[in-house]
Amino acid sequence: MPTIQVLDQGTINKIAAGEVIERPSSVVKELLENAIDANANAVTVEIKEGGISFIRITDNGKGMEREDVPLAFLPHATSKIRNVEDLLHVSSLGFRGEALSSIAAVAQVELITKTSGALTGTRYIIEGGVEKNAEEIGAPSGTTFIIRNLFYNTPARKKFLKSGTTESSYICNIVERIALSHPEISIRLIVNRQNKIHTPGNGLLKDCIYPIFGKDITRNLIEVQAEQEHIKISGYIGKPIVSRGNRNFENYYINGRYIKSKILSHAIEEGYKNFLMQHKYPFTNLHFEISPQLLDVNVHPTKMELKFSEEQMIYEFVVKTIQKALTHKELVPDVDFSSYEDKQVKHGKIKEQSTYAGSKPPEPFEQRRMEESKASGTLEAHSSTDIVDNFSFAPKVPGKNSTPSPQVPKRSRILSEAIVDNSCELVPAVFPNSTFVDNPVNNHTVTQTQQMELFDTPVFSKEARSHHRIIGQLFETYWLMEYENKLFIIDQHAAHEKVLFEKTMAAFAKKEHTSQLISPPIILNLSMAEEELLLKFLPQFQELGFEIEPFGDRAYAVRGVPGNLYAISEKELLMDLLDNLCQESDKIKEHLITEKIASMSCKAAVKGNMHLSVQEMDALVEQLMQCDNPYNCPHGRPTIISMSKYELEKKFKRIV
Repeated sequence: MPTIQVLDQGTINKIAAGEVIERPSSVVKELLENAIDANANAVTVEIKEGGISFIRITDNGKGMEREDVPLAFLPHATSKIRNVEDLLHVSSLGFRGEALSSIAAVAQVELITKTSGALTGTRYIIEGGVEKNAEEIGAPSGTTFIIRNLFYNTPARKKFLKSGTTESSYICNIVERIALSHPEISIRLIVNRQNKIHTPGNGLLKDCIYPIFGKDITRNLIEVQAEQEHIKISGYIGKPIVSRGNRNFENYYINGRYIKSKILSHAIEEGYKNFLMQHKYPFTNLHFEISPQLLDVNVHPTKMELKFSEEQMIYEFVVKTIQKALTHKELVPDVDFSSYEDKQVKHGKIKEQSTYAGSKPPEPFEQRRMEESKASGTLEAHSSTDIVDNFSFAPKVPGKNSTPSPQVPKRSRILSEAIVDNSCELVPAVFPNSTFVDNPVNNHTVTQTQQMELFDTPVFSKEARSHHRIIGQLFETYWLMEYENKLFIIDQHAAHEKVLFEKTMAAFAKKEHTSQLISPPIILNLSMAEEELLLKFLPQFQELGFEIEPFGDRAYAVRGVPGNLYAISEKELLMDLLDNLCQESDKIKEHLITEKIASMSCKAAVKGNMHLSVQEMDALVEQLMQCDNPYNCPHGRPTIISMSKYELEKKFKRIV
């Protein structure tokens, strides 16, 4: 009896469906992408019980011809490609012809569709891959898919699904990502008859980010625009203040498709290096336009992964683009106590007071936002003027806001020309609890983000330098400085560490070095393998400013260290560098150099609990503000934070 059997078509279809349809979110992804390929500019997704029992997706696209409907559910039937050569020029989101046949194999599917030129539409029902009904019907232009009882005929697959709430969250993530990849399309998500997502569809990415991620992230975005041959990058990245402990907010799209790529993730994180602390990941929403000849999207059945033919070129371009966007931007975190007070109010520890005394009632949209915020316990009710202040909407009027108060002396300095930025970036605010906005009104969404762009003014300027006042040292670790209506707090160790780090890295990049002789020298007793590594990389150690010479029997004397780090006197740093070197490398890897120079800078920098004079602090601030990134130490910690007069007056109940 033969042991090899040819499977029947029903089994084949179910196996194929398992590669494409893993859970309800897979269905939503495939049908939402089909709606986009059909040139729809408005799509509504409605689900119940996490999409397990019911999914309805309605679009206003071009619809399907009556004779094409049955063909669309056949395996590998597609309108996107005709032959294998077309795979090199795929521009649509779907192209394999697997989605509809896979969905129909494991669910009860109803399709209603009509083209704009037809008088009537078509209603088509297929269950478990078997056609049940096809009839003419009156319908609006576009397409509606209704998916019922997913995996009804494959109970083994169904029992591995999560709860309805968990499956809904997977669908929400998919819809968010697709909405962000196509801001020109208005996308609505309804979960158990409640609106969860609704994007305006006006083509402005920032207006799409706002209803999905909320105000706190939207106000802390940096625009990115870069282009070179075969590749273009546009979109937004978050300031370091909105970093997260996982990669969930690290989103990027290639030619309109949400993609996962280790190359791009590593490049983005490398670009953020020295701006973020370890194990923190950035917020990004970047759109890549890459020549199709450089891509192979036909790697994974879900089309979530791809390969690049020019990986190194793309990697380096992304790193430089991210670094350029972050450098010289206003990245001073602003301390905000509102979230703490809201928790106190929520738990009844502070009695809420009216905020409308002496001001006009809020507009309807503001009223609704405040009611939602109070219900979620994340934000305190504010008047319309409070909301303006919280968004930093108020423009800096020449001759008014820029004029220092008479009692502020002009001799002390805090800011340097190095951080002047005319790109109008908002000062970030620290919000421990970010607010998720489910369904803001579209017109108001546009207004809010447009206002943020209109009144976004840099905090630092050339003229501000001479109007800062050094107040003094706190706990022999932090320096307090005043400018206009803000208090700036500088960590002296982190600041000095950053100055030393950038000076050394700049000298290393320019192959400039100075050495500082040390006495007694550092004696390194090396193994044979360590000696081989040291001799191999000795020229590059010398480029850094180390003076190393033989001391007999595999011992070496380090008589000089980099001039900017003359306080270094510990051999562990050099030994760590040797331990991390790869014998197959032709040169010291840049990231190892960066890590060790960061450690060296930390060792050489002034410490906390160390007294500094006002003159020393003023000189340190002068050097800090000449750095490319004066806001974070090499380990990603902030060097400077600010606290507004408004927040202080709230704490002292001058403002209620």
